Amino acid sequence: MGIPWDLIIIQTVNGVVTGMILALVASGLTLIFGIMDVVNFAHGELFMLGAYMGVVVLATSGSFWLALVIAVLVVALLGAAMQIVTLRPLLGRDPLTTILATFGISLVLQNYALWQFGPVARKIQEPFTGRFNLFYLEYPYYRLLIAALSGAIIGGFWLFLKYGKYGIWIRATTQDRVMAQAMGIPVPLVHTAVFAIGAGMAAASGVLFGPLVGVNHMMGLDWVLKAFIVVVVGGMGNLGGSVLAAIFISLLEAYASIWVNPSQAVIASFIVLILTLLFRPTGLFVPTPK
Repeated sequence: MGIPWDLIIIQTVNGVVTGMILALVASGLTLIFGIMDVVNFAHGELFMLGAYMGVVVLATSGSFWLALVIAVLVVALLGAAMQIVTLRPLLGRDPLTTILATFGISLVLQNYALWQFGPVARKIQEPFTGRFNLFYLEYPYYRLLIAALSGAIIGGFWLFLKYGKYGIWIRATTQDRVMAQAMGIPVPLVHTAVFAIGAGMAAASGVLFGPLVGVNHMMGLDWVLKAFIVVVVGGMGNLGGSVLAAIFISLLEAYASIWVNPSQAVIASFIVLILTLLFRPTGLFVPTPK
């Protein structure tokens, strides 16, 4: 018996929406790795802190959009401070030291959130509650909005990298750190700015996704795991590849959940990760050099 086409369309919409949020999380992660060669295990906790900051500001001001802006700014500043204090002194050392440092920061931030907010999940109220009919479902407009906002943030950042003066500095640092420093580009400042931007993108993801799930101190774990898979499949440091990989993996899980339980459908992304590491370790979406 064939699969109903309306179910395929619904799962496609779900996959694209989830993929755009995942792309926003992974873009910050791949940016940090591409510029600094740092595997940031605390990225999921920056996602989580962004969501909690959204909870606090929304409860105080009543404005979802103000909560989004403030969460991005605060977590970006936290990311800059984190890079200056803990990661800058470790640059150039064995990569294992930065992995252990970011893992330690991850545990500290998790336990801080647990101490400050408790184990009970919090809720971010979505800015509007309109729905439309998608076959037999009432699909919320907000899900489409967060996909569009995620795409707009990633697109704006891509334009900044391509045409902005400081974006050119970032691209130059990516290509050759030593030459960029010789040309007068302040590489340490670029590293700090990149980490802050990556942290801000994670925070934006947390606030945008917060209305769809409960906000708790462990919410970043699943997302950062998926983001690492996206970074590997899309190609290390490849922003466009990360976006394509995020949508590809989310669609794959959405289609797999037609036949199996959604918790089992996650296995599909790990299969893609293993196959990528075995047969295309540079990434599925990295152009093959001629």
